[in-house]
Amino acid sequence: SRDFDVKLVSDGAHVITQFHKHNPHICILDVMLPNKDGFTLGEEIRSLDEKIPIIFLTAKTQTKDLLNGFNAGGNDYIRKPFSMEELIVRINNLLTLTQQNIDTSAMDSNIAISSFTFHPQKFALSKGDTEVQLSNREAELLKILVKNMNQSVQRKEILEHIWGNDSIFNSRTLDVYITKIRNYFKEDPNIKLITLKGVGYCFFVENVGKTV
Repeated sequence: SRDFDVKLVSDGAHVITQFHKHNPHICILDVMLPNKDGFTLGEEIRSLDEKIPIIFLTAKTQTKDLLNGFNAGGNDYIRKPFSMEELIVRINNLLTLTQQNIDTSAMDSNIAISSFTFHPQKFALSKGDTEVQLSNREAELLKILVKNMNQSVQRKEILEHIWGNDSIFNSRTLDVYITKIRNYFKEDPNIKLITLKGVGYCFFVENVGKTV
C-alpha cells in the first residue's frame, strides 16, 4: 500500500538466507525474534553490507538497549508501540539519507582532524593503521560537526537535518551518537566535543586541514 515490496521473515534463523536471496534496500529487525535475535542479525547483516540501513523495533527503553542496537550496526531504533506513519517516515528518511551519501560521496574530500582522518566518501575514521567504520548517521553527524568546527552548532539543527524532527526520542538518540563520536576521539587531547547547555555543541579541534 506504500509502494514497498516487503519480504516478511518471522524466524530469525532464516533471515540471512532471505537477505542473500532478495538483496533488500533496507532491513527492519524486531529485536525479539525466535531462534536468533535482532541484534545478532544486525551484526551479521552489517558484516555483509556496510551501507544498508537497519532499523530495530523493540519494546525495550533503556539507554543500554539503544547502545546495543547501534553497536549491532543499527541506524535507527523505534520503540513499541509505534504508528505505521512513524515507521514509514523513518524508512523514507533513511533511504533518502543513504542515497544522498551515495550521490555526494565523490565530491567529499578527506579531512585531517588532528591525529585522525575523516573519510566521508567511505564512512570511515582512521588514525595511523587503524580504521573505524561509521554508520550513515555517525558520518552525517560528523560532517555537520566538521562543517561547524570551532563554532557552535544548534542541537535542533542537527536533529532536523539527520532525523527530520527534534522529538524527545530523537533527542535521546542524538545523545547516544554524541557519546559514540566522543569515544572515537577520546585518545586525542586536541579534540573536544563540548556540550553547550541549552544551545548545542562545539566541535573544538586545534589542528585540522584537508588531505588528499
